[in-house]
Amino acid sequence: MRQNTDPKKKKEVDRLPNTNQTKKQADRLLKMPGKLDRGPVGFKSRISDHKGEIMAIATRDVITAQATTPIIQAVEIMTHEGFRRLPVVDAGTRRLRGIVTASDIIDFMGGGDKYNLVQVKHRGNFLAAINESLREIMSQQVITIRDIASIEDAVDIIMNRNVGGIPIVDGDGNLQGIVTERDVMKVLTTENSRLTVEDVMNTSVRVARPDSPVEKVCRDMVRYRFRRLPVVTDDVLCGIITATDIIGYLGKGQAFERLITGDAAEVMGEPVRTLLSGELYTTTPDKNIHDTAIEMMQRRVGALPVIEDSHLIGLITEYDLVKAFVQE
Repeated sequence: MRQNTDPKKKKEVDRLPNTNQTKKQADRLLKMPGKLDRGPVGFKSRISDHKGEIMAIATRDVITAQATTPIIQAVEIMTHEGFRRLPVVDAGTRRLRGIVTASDIIDFMGGGDKYNLVQVKHRGNFLAAINESLREIMSQQVITIRDIASIEDAVDIIMNRNVGGIPIVDGDGNLQGIVTERDVMKVLTTENSRLTVEDVMNTSVRVARPDSPVEKVCRDMVRYRFRRLPVVTDDVLCGIITATDIIGYLGKGQAFERLITGDAAEVMGEPVRTLLSGELYTTTPDKNIHDTAIEMMQRRVGALPVIEDSHLIGLITEYDLVKAFVQE
């Protein structure tokens, strides 16, 4: 498995670069030659259709795994690096063979069909199942984008296919980089917006209870295609459980502290309140979405619960923000 051991060169998949570097890059993308007086900056102006521009905002040095990598090793990498996805490539050629995402791990942990690897193949033996190879749970039908594509092409995929991260490949299918919702949002947030959080937030929010077991939360995430669930008790927000939190439950070894017999129920029955992190960031409905996007990037979170009078009234995500900036 390929890992970059030089800390000066390694870049995260979902990274937040130096502010000056971001501004310079955004200025270059917004000020493409050919138009002297463009008037109001619209979507077509902000997202250049210049071929190959996708690589200007992408992460090129991508940490990868192979199909033979054990599931637990991939989870540990994702936890350590803070990744929500890990491309799977051939060791020699870096030809893309699949991808394992946070959703795949959640599915494996009780959310869906991939839980059969635990329950059926290994008869509930969690330790045996988690040492299986990635090929057992990785997604092999990967949505990709060419390295000669435009940023607009990436936005189209994110919006219409609801994909949070897109591997970038060359003409031979070899991995060249990866572009995420957050990368696109950085370009879009170079202009102010008239919209507020209330204009774009999701008000139909599915929640979890503090005593909900991990298995139920995983099942809800897969069924409703969510990456996070606010945790609420008596109509008051007490935290937010994310797919990353659940991956960290495995990757940091907490799950194995619960094991006595090795049965999956000992891991999946843990109440989610024990997985919540100490930091809870929220926003308010009157906040401008430009400021909200900046805050989310600075705090490196993919969503913010929306609070009014101490009560949860909605949720705003990176996807919501990208969609709002595009449509404005």
